[in-house]
Amino acid sequence: MRNILIIGAGRSASSLIKYLLDKSEKEQLQLTIADLSLELAEKKANNHKNARAIEFDIFNEKQRHEEIQKAIIIISMLPAHMHIEVAKDCITYKKHMVTASYISPAMQELDDLAKENGLVLMNEIGLDPGIDHMSAMKVIDEIRDNGGKIMLFESFCGGLVAPESDNNLWNYKFTWNPRNVVLAGQGGAAKFIQEGTYKYIPYNKLFRRTEFLEIEGYGRFEGYANRDSLKYRSVYKLDNALTVYRGTIRRVGYSRAWDILVQLGMTDDSYIIENSEEMTYREFTNSFLPYHPTDTVEIKLRHAQKIDQDDIIWDKLLELDIFNGNKKVELKNATPAQILEKILSEKWTLQPEDKDMIVMYHKFGYEINGEKKQIDSTMVCIGDDQTYTAMAKTVGLPVAIAAIKILNGEIKTPGVQLPIAKEVYIPILKELEEYGVLFNETEKEYMGYNPLNVSS
Repeated sequence: MRNILIIGAGRSASSLIKYLLDKSEKEQLQLTIADLSLELAEKKANNHKNARAIEFDIFNEKQRHEEIQKAIIIISMLPAHMHIEVAKDCITYKKHMVTASYISPAMQELDDLAKENGLVLMNEIGLDPGIDHMSAMKVIDEIRDNGGKIMLFESFCGGLVAPESDNNLWNYKFTWNPRNVVLAGQGGAAKFIQEGTYKYIPYNKLFRRTEFLEIEGYGRFEGYANRDSLKYRSVYKLDNALTVYRGTIRRVGYSRAWDILVQLGMTDDSYIIENSEEMTYREFTNSFLPYHPTDTVEIKLRHAQKIDQDDIIWDKLLELDIFNGNKKVELKNATPAQILEKILSEKWTLQPEDKDMIVMYHKFGYEINGEKKQIDSTMVCIGDDQTYTAMAKTVGLPVAIAAIKILNGEIKTPGVQLPIAKEVYIPILKELEEYGVLFNETEKEYMGYNPLNVSS
């Protein structure tokens, strides 16, 4: 039996583990499912004869070394900053490794050692990053192989609630780490290039500058810019493209309402609110507003943010219960962002019967044989339930498929890498189609960058 060590059994690991267990007889696999919570690891192992659940502390060096030495390949589903110690051990003990996280500078430094030892350290092979890379490179390579020249590349992805479970005014529920949603867009200006001009959007303006996009069968969406689109010019070899823009998808109207929370200061994670544990939701909201001897918190907020009482944004804020004077925060030494996360989690958590939805959209503008053309590529994936979500499927399945293909020698180019080579993306995208992760590509006349598609 070939032992695969899976470190981390959280939400994104559900479909990954199920896929590998389903393949375990045919592929001669023994899974070691390792997590800080033994209960969680055992739940994911599901008493399968080819699975072993263990309580695992990534900072226990002795245990980490022992388990890595026993395995033939390591799958790390840890938070991004924890991968590096695992990766260093993989180099030491000559093991392949797969993660869904972005390649950090520290990880990139292991590239030469990985190549010297013939090891594949595959990163960025989840959803975003991951399926976005593979599906984009497939079309980009096809255009280039036919002699075309890319002029425009736009790419959007979002984890949303499925239409049948969409029952709040924000048209949104948490499908991944709520903290990351609250902190989205922070840490620097969004950078991209449009029609040959570099553009920068600071965080305090990010949610006011959105693009509209249409997905057949699912209606209209909006997208706000991701932090750094410019680095993908070199990754995808698009240095001569006039437009390179990557963004996050939400339903129309979300960003304008979210911007109110940003402007108030509720998404700030840089300081602690005094006596936060005893504070009510209403007092939390009021703490960002000016003093007035007679005006209510509601009136002060509407005046401060210039919101009319009949504006849908006002209804969205009311729905969050941020004016509740009886409910307490109950978090000690909490930052505004942590308090907001708690408030939102009470309203936006997926219920047992809820389903989530992943939406991805790529737009390619190119010139070939003197003609300008455009390809739109879209993917919509609906989750099965609260465990086997669309997010778990689209993050976990590419990781699992890559691990098997590395084990079987189908992916063999060594080094620290992301999935942009044909030997990686062609077989993985093909297998993903069997699990309902497939792209619909339509070709049309090239429209260029159309500013009418931008909301102010």
